[in-house]
Amino acid sequence: MKRILVAGITGAGKTTMAQALAARLQLPFHEMDALKFTGPQWASNPDLHQQVSTISATPGWVFDSFGYPEVRDLLWTHADTVVWLDYPRSVIMPRILRRSLRRTLLRERIFGGNVETLTGWFRSDHPAWWAWSQHGARRSEIDRRTQDPHFAPLHVIRFRSPRRADAWLRTLSGAGSGTPRADG
Repeated sequence: MKRILVAGITGAGKTTMAQALAARLQLPFHEMDALKFTGPQWASNPDLHQQVSTISATPGWVFDSFGYPEVRDLLWTHADTVVWLDYPRSVIMPRILRRSLRRTLLRERIFGGNVETLTGWFRSDHPAWWAWSQHGARRSEIDRRTQDPHFAPLHVIRFRSPRRADAWLRTLSGAGSGTPRADG
């Protein structure tokens, strides 16, 4: 486990898991949204592909993402492990609602200095609406990729509950750690 993608739907806890994995395995952590959104009005980074290409060519990293379309195959081709946080909507939705509500009310600055706004809650691309509407499609796409022979060397670790993911994470220690099996 040296090049790790933490995949799942918005609100699954990908960033939290990826940061914890990176710390335990002593690997660099990369936040995909921070790389993608580099300016106000959610401006996209024109150099995203080049930056991700450079990072993915290094010997070790952890990304908190399934990958945006323009870099998805690049990441999946270079990764050796996918940690899939495959949680039901009943877990995801309270998390995403709390996070977005906090960000909106406190005007927290995120990715490129942007903030979630009250009017943003009424857009179809708001994280809460997106997580609800895309849950099944994202799950199917991750499942398809984990079965795709093109990505056959990948080690897939799938969690269906945060409790199991947390328990697995506690079993990891230090660089070069083995990869305990999990599918629960």
